[in-house]
Amino acid sequence: MTNKKYEALVKKHNPKENKVKYALTAFLVGGLMGLLGETLIRVYIMFFDVSRNDASTYMIITFIFFASLFTALGFFDKLVAKAKAGLLIPITGFAHSMTSAALDYKNEGPIYGVGSNVFKLAGSVIFYGVVSAWFFGLIRYIWEVLS
Repeated sequence: MTNKKYEALVKKHNPKENKVKYALTAFLVGGLMGLLGETLIRVYIMFFDVSRNDASTYMIITFIFFASLFTALGFFDKLVAKAKAGLLIPITGFAHSMTSAALDYKNEGPIYGVGSNVFKLAGSVIFYGVVSAWFFGLIRYIWEVLS
């Protein structure tokens, strides 16, 4: 069987992705995550009498905690299968990547297992986040100097 025949066979039997539906689902779930985040901020301000900055920090900690807990309990992946990128793009996806890596390598020990593997996926996110922040910061600096 040639590569072209194999690719045609695979394409024939793979289900078609509805990208518009996936994008709409991710958009709506992401919006609901934003709404939940804002609601948590307001609840923290109202009940704990903290500043907005502190309430925002508590909201992020809450999202990280529940994403890690749901990953450890094994149903975060099931939520992502339904919600698509709406759950993976926010901080919950970052927490999920670190927690799942820690769980995958826990049998190899705390140093060589968890410690050396927890940032395998998250490390690239941090790296490209820092590089892109530096790049866009440089563009903004040049823009302000030239203006």
